[in-house]
Amino acid sequence: MRKTIDVVTMGCSKNLVDSERIIKMFQDTGFEVTHNADGFTGDISVINTCGFIGDAKEESIEMILNAVEAKKSGSIKEVYVMGCLSQRYRDELVAELPEVDGWYGKFDWSRLASDLSKRHPATAVWDRTITTPRHYTYIKIAEGCNRFCSFCAIPLITGRFKSRPIEEIIDEVKELVTRGVKEFNVIAQDLSSYGIDLYNEHRLGELIDRMSQVPGVEWIRLHYAYPADFPWDVLDVMKRRPNVCKYLDVALQHISDKVLSNMRRHIDAEGTRLFLERVRNTVPGIHLRTTLMVGFPGEGDKEFEELKDFVREQHFERMGAFAYCEEEDTYGAKHFSDDIPQDVKDARLGELMEIQEEIACQHNNSKIGQRMRVIIDSEDADHYIGRSEFDSPEVDPEVLIDKTIKLCPGDFVDVTITGAMPFELIAKVADAN
Repeated sequence: MRKTIDVVTMGCSKNLVDSERIIKMFQDTGFEVTHNADGFTGDISVINTCGFIGDAKEESIEMILNAVEAKKSGSIKEVYVMGCLSQRYRDELVAELPEVDGWYGKFDWSRLASDLSKRHPATAVWDRTITTPRHYTYIKIAEGCNRFCSFCAIPLITGRFKSRPIEEIIDEVKELVTRGVKEFNVIAQDLSSYGIDLYNEHRLGELIDRMSQVPGVEWIRLHYAYPADFPWDVLDVMKRRPNVCKYLDVALQHISDKVLSNMRRHIDAEGTRLFLERVRNTVPGIHLRTTLMVGFPGEGDKEFEELKDFVREQHFERMGAFAYCEEEDTYGAKHFSDDIPQDVKDARLGELMEIQEEIACQHNNSKIGQRMRVIIDSEDADHYIGRSEFDSPEVDPEVLIDKTIKLCPGDFVDVTITGAMPFELIAKVADAN
């Protein structure tokens, strides 16, 4: 009988792409594979870990411990760990958890398939088994980061920024279209730097333009850009190409000059506002998603008030936030004291998100009566559940559509927005005209 493997993915969509690649390698070497199965079942568990911030690391460690207990009870036979956490803390984890059968990092995980099967998988470098609904996926166009923000451990885990070649990405997109993928969410730690290492110039605009011309590509959405040294030509592509969603995910982190300087963000408050103004002027109607941080060293009451005023002023369509968590070996950990109490950080986070919830309500209410094109993801007893071009899977609002006609996942349909909640829209199928 063939051995069975369950791959468990922790953390972000970039990790998910790695999991999908290792799943394909396992399948190509003769294993039966599941992804995020309920409980620990089968012969082998492979845990793809996250090592970004404290909460994510704790969740990964808890998952490893649970897998080890399942092994002790006989529910599974072997446990292997890969990904960011083991890339950064492998020596310590090996010493603490000898029950784990093997440790692989962020870049050597591809050996796991050949180590378990005793033969090398004949898998194309970009080939993977899609674990998302078949109509959408994530395209990772680069790995690593050269920015070295003072709070961030990503460069310590992933190393320097490394772009994938344009031709390789286009081949992947073409192949995925043949499998029914219609929506491509483009991801990297820093989209803004794409191409500089390979081509000595920004190439994000060219890449997205070429992706948009592949027959069958209905939507392209951009995640995780950096505001400094931004590749402005990609906005021209967004404006010209109807299948490039008017959506940009760009983490800004803060607006106080003092805090931005401490964070080593390579941009100040004036530059941030000029960036946002130029983006909105270039692509009218664009929806911006950003991430902000509270509680970084240097953020006093004055700086936090600046941040709240900034959120009210910019009226972001999509916004998330988190509280600073000191990461060892980063510039921030070495040069600043993490002296803001956790209860103050938590209170600031709640206050900021309360402001954003009201803004989200206003944005959603403004859409009532509008006609929008949505893609169907799933359904429940009463509604089809879809998203507009302004909504990325998992993180953005959904559109709940009355069941008046038969729709299936992956279908596009025009709807009229009839109601709004802070993080959901209500709709009906639009009249044909």
